[in-house]
Amino acid sequence: MNGSTDPAPAPRPLSARSVVLSLLLGTHPAELPVRDLVRLVEGFGVGGSTLRAALSRMASAGDLVRTGTGYRLSERLLARQRRQDEAVSPHTRAWEGDWETLVVTATGRGPAERAELRTRLTGLRLAELREGVWLRPANLRRPLPGDLDRVTERLVSRPGRPDRPARDLAARLWPLDAWSAEACSLLVQVDRARRPADRLAAFAAVVRHLLADPVLPAELLPPGWPGAALRDAYTEYQREQSGQVRARGGRT
Repeated sequence: MNGSTDPAPAPRPLSARSVVLSLLLGTHPAELPVRDLVRLVEGFGVGGSTLRAALSRMASAGDLVRTGTGYRLSERLLARQRRQDEAVSPHTRAWEGDWETLVVTATGRGPAERAELRTRLTGLRLAELREGVWLRPANLRRPLPGDLDRVTERLVSRPGRPDRPARDLAARLWPLDAWSAEACSLLVQVDRARRPADRLAAFAAVVRHLLADPVLPAELLPPGWPGAALRDAYTEYQREQSGQVRARGGRT
């Protein structure tokens, strides 16, 4: 692996809300009875009264929906779960050298609209080559949202400057060395975490980091890329957590 392997700073203690969201985001379907939530959060130092207060606030805020016996994630957070699942198990295809390219064509948009579009394109794992020109290798199996056609022009390109190989372009578009170094630090951190609360906090940081992985073809990655190792570690943790949910009568 490239970069420093010093562990990342210890994660902050998780609130009751963060514990509940982490548990439900890792549960399929994302719904648990209150009695199971009470038992599960005890292992993370969250008491029953604290949990119930947090559940009430989260339902009022639109994070959770009350069911007959418990709570499930709201539609907004189900979308977040889908993004998280895709980050952990991205759908890829063989790369043949083409790049998805989106050119922003809309004009007269305000700062908020421009910022929202940038966030959306970044979330789709595109990177900005220059203002209004976004691209990435065409190795992902995922449709682009149709409403982007109102503000962008979709193209297929194949960069081919002799003095700038595709790997160099990828390194220009994404901070690959920094991502790799942080991933290595997180792997050390999760390996050292022993208490359930520490492990939950560490793997929450892992998921956030995987969401920022550009998921590039192997040909464009620096040597020793730790993406697969980070995904394997999180997948194993998901199995561990699913076992805990099943042991307490929950559904996965």
